[in-house]
Amino acid sequence: MAAPVQKVSCSVTLRFSATAALVAILALGGCKRTGELDVTQGVGISAVRSACPVVGVPTGTGDITLFDPATSRDASAIDIVATLTNVRDNCTEGGDTLSSAITFDVQARRTRTDGARQVTLPYFITVVRGGTQVVSKRLGQVTLNFAAGEARASAQGQGTAIVDRTAATLPQETRDQITRRRRAGDQDAAVDPLSDPKVRQAVLAATFEALVGFQMTDEQLRYNVTR
Repeated sequence: MAAPVQKVSCSVTLRFSATAALVAILALGGCKRTGELDVTQGVGISAVRSACPVVGVPTGTGDITLFDPATSRDASAIDIVATLTNVRDNCTEGGDTLSSAITFDVQARRTRTDGARQVTLPYFITVVRGGTQVVSKRLGQVTLNFAAGEARASAQGQGTAIVDRTAATLPQETRDQITRRRRAGDQDAAVDPLSDPKVRQAVLAATFEALVGFQMTDEQLRYNVTR
């Protein structure tokens, strides 16, 4: 892994089911994919899977609210609300690693518009394996510049997620089991390949996500969850 793991505390709980992992293999954005049902030579799924990580925003980390005073949680004390949106990635496959260049937009509004103001917000980009194992985490900052008299401002953030190619590649045996054509009438024609614990675990182990969100305090996360 080219990027070292940075030990930064994060209260976000990440879960990724085995079924969702298979969906990611066949259909999620940011990766090359084809998946079509072929019934001319039996039943099966033909798929081309990219090892690139799936990009997303963890629940509860896509927006952040700042208060003035900071200890208040009254609606009248809301100072700035910012939202992370339009997440995009450009994954480069080659060599021993996969590198995803991630960009996103931050849209913000403020309550008071008297005078120009600059606000800097922290964000994270973390690589997660199998839905729960944090492989790496990097922190960055995005700066918003509010013009005098303007209530809204926007900025763009960016970062890189690096994944080991070997770790993100399904074993040939697992790929064959998932894509094997099954003829109507076969005993396992209607059996979900993921019902096999070995297949399910292999899919999870080879599934990576690149997650981006605002780096928040426990109190800020709690506000997002309970508001």
